[in-house]
Amino acid sequence: MRVQSLTLVAAGAALLAAPTMSPPVEPTARQEPVAARHEGDVRAADLLAKVRDCTQVSRGRYRSDDGRPATIPVCGTREAVFWKADMDIDCDGQPGLRCNRGTDPAYTDATAYQQSNGRQLNAERLPYIVVPTPSAIWDYRASGVRGGSVAAVIHRDRVQYAVVGDVGPRDIIGEASYASAEALGIDPDPRGGGTASGVTYIVFKDSQVKPIEDHAAAIATGERLARLFVRGS
Repeated sequence: MRVQSLTLVAAGAALLAAPTMSPPVEPTARQEPVAARHEGDVRAADLLAKVRDCTQVSRGRYRSDDGRPATIPVCGTREAVFWKADMDIDCDGQPGLRCNRGTDPAYTDATAYQQSNGRQLNAERLPYIVVPTPSAIWDYRASGVRGGSVAAVIHRDRVQYAVVGDVGPRDIIGEASYASAEALGIDPDPRGGGTASGVTYIVFKDSQVKPIEDHAAAIATGERLARLFVRGS
């Protein structure tokens, strides 16, 4: 769970080899490295056309970062909820070469949801997004969203399927794991990476991947639900 200021200066590459970092963790068999490419055959343009208009489901609006104005609504359709925001980098969970206390000053070794073996999620290898802590603004659970819910994350012409894996501040929205950013061609550096705008998050209602760490299942489920979403079914 991370709040990243857009004024942070990008850290030098030497930080990635800092001697204080925790040792890398062996990935589970299902957590294969994520390629920086489009997943599936549903086009970004077709998904974006379906979320051009907003029927607001949140009672209020969110900030993109601490100290910024609250301008971001959560919108909804019958099949999904969505928001258009920035992307801050969540590096929480299992420590590794790129996500640890040496590379990320806001790092914590826990995520809101865990793998099927009880271990924390691996932000370096698993594409996941962060939803805000339930509040008077919006309670994601009331919209059919839970840990493992499937999301289509769109940046420019790329579509990345991810799961809901962590919970962040109650008044800030727009955050995803290191692996999510990397796959979308966004700088995944937990100190100065991310992007200030241009990311659309579509979470499909009442969807869930089990086990949560099975990214192949997230792609298959996400692609199927994205097709239905685009067709209006």
